Amino acid sequence: MTNPLHGQRILVTRPAHQAQGQAERLRALGADPVLLPCLEIQPVDEGTPEYLRAKCCVLDLDLYHSVIFVSANAARLGAEWIDQYWPQLPLRINWLAIGQRTAETLADHGITAFHSTAGYDSEALLESNLLHDVSGEKILIMRGADGREKLAVTLRERGARVDYADLYRRRCPRYSDSELQQALLPTPDAVLATSGEGLDNLSSLAAQWLQPLQSAQLVVPSQRIALKAEQLGWRQVRVAQGPDDRAMIQALAPDLDLDSDS
Repeated sequence: MTNPLHGQRILVTRPAHQAQGQAERLRALGADPVLLPCLEIQPVDEGTPEYLRAKCCVLDLDLYHSVIFVSANAARLGAEWIDQYWPQLPLRINWLAIGQRTAETLADHGITAFHSTAGYDSEALLESNLLHDVSGEKILIMRGADGREKLAVTLRERGARVDYADLYRRRCPRYSDSELQQALLPTPDAVLATSGEGLDNLSSLAAQWLQPLQSAQLVVPSQRIALKAEQLGWRQVRVAQGPDDRAMIQALAPDLDLDSDS
């Protein structure tokens, strides 16, 4: 079948700056992608406590044994920070990324980072040998403010000293009723949601249309988010192999070979 998703209305909830690639892939498969970003990524404002703490961490980058980037957004913004203060990367640092997409974003900025092939979350990265024996080591986590604590808590339990560089905040976008109605009516055939926070925001934004929306196929990137979705009332939840565009779309059409789809 040339267009296996022909005529399907697919709601794309990625942040606006990350949604176009997913939409283009869906369109190439015959779908009608509808963009409704459910997260805004806002870099921390200059002069705020988060900004000053992040700057101190980056200036002291060569004091860390390992630097971990938790997302593609953290990789993009973190690499920009590092480039600003370090014309040459400091030596003897273990660069680590959560997920292939995060590692690829770092590679685009000249940073070669390890990522686990066993999963796309903190739990998978914590299983890597690089983070098993970290007693006494100093580790920096680059992330969005108020993110999950699992990574830092576990590393501290293993004896590491962990600092955060909070590079951005995630916010729920604002839409008019007419914008929401245009996106949510008629009810999409499927929804792609790559984060639990984005799913919460969608539930809030779409409150007026939530009951019919929750009958649509929902694709999420992990069992953790799938459980959250079911608790929120979604009835058809499918778990993709990861949060990247290809994996999320593959979950919509499991029998389709997307290997050649770049």
